Amino acid sequence: MELIRMTKAAIFDMDGVLVNSEDYWKRAEKEVFATVGVKVTEELSEFTAKMTTEEVTEFWYNHKPWKSKTKEQVEQEVINYVGELIKREATPLPGVIEIMHFLRSDGFKIGIATNSPESLIPAVIEKLGISDFIDVYSSSENELNTKPDPAVYLSAARKLNVATNFCIAFDDSKSGIISAKRSGMKTIALNNRKQFNDISNELADLKIDNLKDFNDSHLRVLFN
Repeated sequence: MELIRMTKAAIFDMDGVLVNSEDYWKRAEKEVFATVGVKVTEELSEFTAKMTTEEVTEFWYNHKPWKSKTKEQVEQEVINYVGELIKREATPLPGVIEIMHFLRSDGFKIGIATNSPESLIPAVIEKLGISDFIDVYSSSENELNTKPDPAVYLSAARKLNVATNFCIAFDDSKSGIISAKRSGMKTIALNNRKQFNDISNELADLKIDNLKDFNDSHLRVLFN
């Protein structure tokens, strides 16, 4: 029981965990890349879904190079487009508000660790109405390597000043779960219906359908 009284932290991936923003990225990429003559296909859009915006831009540039704009301009246009969609349309995924209250009532510090650009994180926090719960956030764009490298999760833990073995990480991608596991955190895989079956029980300490399912019994399993 002593472990339960230690300072603990919960660190959330953002896209697909807190907010269903995958469609925003698809819409933005389809429209912005079309302006430079690139047709974004559904199949390849699925392939790039968990890349950073820089990686996605590089992927499509290599697929069909353009000259009318710089890669940096195109990347920023995509980010700006997604930001506008978040401000207009974003809603919290099921269980987000409930789990924030639940974890805070149990003394948890709370952070975000995402591959998304840092500029979008405050917009999501504000739109979802969770600013009172989020203590810190970290973006992979400020790290040397993105998920599955552990850097972004380690960065969030350092900001929270909580040892990684007292952190639990919620992620919906295989690369994210690997990232959190490599950092030394307890890992919880969320069912995104695409990669869930690819995340083995050895990678994830727990696998749940959505945040609404998380409860006291899960905490006892993770920390006892």
